[in-house]
Amino acid sequence: MENNNFSVSQINSYLKKKFNMDPKLKNIQVKGELSNYKSYANGHDYFTLKDENSQIKGVLYKGRKRNLEFEPENGMKVIIKGSIEVYEKNGYYQLKANTIKKDGIGDLYIAFEKLKKKLQSEGLFDKEHKKEIPKYPKRIGVITAKTGAAIKDIITTINRRYPQCEIYVFSTLVQGDFAAPQIVSQLKRSQKYDLDTIIIGRGGGSIEDLWPFNEEIVAREIFDCKIPIISAVGHETDFTISDFAADLRAPTPTAAAELAVPQTDELNNRIYQISKRLTKIIENKISNNKERLDNICKKQIIKNPESIYDIKQMHLDQLINNLDHSSKDIITKNKSKLQLLENNAVLKNPKNIYENKKTHLNNLIKNLNYSSKNIITENKNKLEIIKSSKILKNPNDIKNKKEERLIVNVDKLSILNPLLTLKRGYSIAKSKDKVIKSVKDVESGDEVDIKVDDGTINTKVI
Repeated sequence: MENNNFSVSQINSYLKKKFNMDPKLKNIQVKGELSNYKSYANGHDYFTLKDENSQIKGVLYKGRKRNLEFEPENGMKVIIKGSIEVYEKNGYYQLKANTIKKDGIGDLYIAFEKLKKKLQSEGLFDKEHKKEIPKYPKRIGVITAKTGAAIKDIITTINRRYPQCEIYVFSTLVQGDFAAPQIVSQLKRSQKYDLDTIIIGRGGGSIEDLWPFNEEIVAREIFDCKIPIISAVGHETDFTISDFAADLRAPTPTAAAELAVPQTDELNNRIYQISKRLTKIIENKISNNKERLDNICKKQIIKNPESIYDIKQMHLDQLINNLDHSSKDIITKNKSKLQLLENNAVLKNPKNIYENKKTHLNNLIKNLNYSSKNIITENKNKLEIIKSSKILKNPNDIKNKKEERLIVNVDKLSILNPLLTLKRGYSIAKSKDKVIKSVKDVESGDEVDIKVDDGTINTKVI
């Protein structure tokens, strides 16, 4: 390459050629642990291959997937055969896989999944148990190593965003066999302080380095803590049991600090905007009330308040006058009613009314006795007539008379029977279902049915 200015595309193109010229990178085998394995709609799979100290991006194109003998999963230890190439468009290198073979699943990953399922079944990760993170905390506790990038990033971020917040650091080991008990101890200790929020975590590392945050005792202590906890363990791609048990997960310690406190500049701007709106509202309120006061002051009542008294006095005099007239009318009407009552015959001679009513009652009793006797006599006479009736004495006579009358009526009907007429030699002629009564009723060619006693004769008029 000549010594002059280069474009980004030229640099990436040059590096890609260098990678392609290296025979070791064209055919290489890499072993590590799969993470972030995802299949996309275009059929290609993308993943990260990592070990304790580093990681590399990788891709398995759709055409190469037919060589797979298993379904890749996160946490699997694999051996990938392929090539290291530069992705020229974005300027990063990646492992292009031709084949992927199992190299065993990590024991720690198996233990992680087992504990995760156990605690999840007990409800430790349920949303209903998650506590809300305070928006404006006064005191924040940080449980992490007192040395390292994590504590520095958290303190720097909080002081920059929300300097009025107090920070309490609870130093602990964050990796190794003794880390988990220390983390639990510091969690218990932190609850004795009047804290609003707790941040627990550490920087990135291998799964072994992060393992204390996958311990059951740590997860249960986080769940039991009464103070809201933000978990920030490792990098954005790392997940631990503590992340699931905490009230909120942050991808990094810096992100945890950003989630824990608001931005002072944003708060000041918000306060300023609210102050402006309140000032405007108050000014409008004052202006409206002043206008109302001016209108009230212009009213005649305010200028001459005695006028209210005059109007009310006139109204009161009118009411008193109406009341005087009304009371006199009521007294006059009641006096008239009283005089009528005094002149009433009921009051003057109540005994006379009683005697009249008594006489009327006696007359009613006499009439009732007389009427009842007449009704009884009439019904007795009717009963005697019924008893002496021929129907009751000889009912068979009525039956015999009815039978004789029936026989006479039957004989009369027999005489009128047209069939008997046919037996005596007479016949009935019909044409077109009508009885022929005259020669005019038929014409030449008409068919005629002649009904005689023993049948019907069919003939035709000539």
